[in-house]
Amino acid sequence: MSPQVSPPQTPNCLPTLVTKERELSWQVASNLFISFKYAWAGISYSFHTQRNFRIHLSVCALAIALSIFLHLQAVEIAIIGITSGLVLALELLNTAVESLVDLTVKQTYHELAKIAKDCAAGAVLVSALVAVLVAGMLLLPPLVILIMSNF
Repeated sequence: MSPQVSPPQTPNCLPTLVTKERELSWQVASNLFISFKYAWAGISYSFHTQRNFRIHLSVCALAIALSIFLHLQAVEIAIIGITSGLVLALELLNTAVESLVDLTVKQTYHELAKIAKDCAAGAVLVSALVAVLVAGMLLLPPLVILIMSNF
């Protein structure tokens, strides 16, 4: 008689919607639509559970809206979009690293787990600082001109 193997337990903090969508995610996606569905589930999970992801998304939307309002050139808007997208992508990877590390060490302290989490968070910080620098260089000059023209 073989022992019954129960499915892996999901943490209680996962929203029900994500848990149901991800039940069979260990299987290979049968088509491209399913692959996009899994990717959207990851983005949705990060949006609902990660404060910093929501902050970065809001700043990204604000920077692009300001770029359009200030009539920046298409290439400048694209550069702001790329740097902002990199921040969001690294925030998603940071969430994945943190979840995987927590799963591996079962949420106990381990020095290597701390290093992995800190480095992933550091990657997000570096990309966010670069995005702020790029956005500042592209947005500040036309913004200053707009403000000065109103005086």
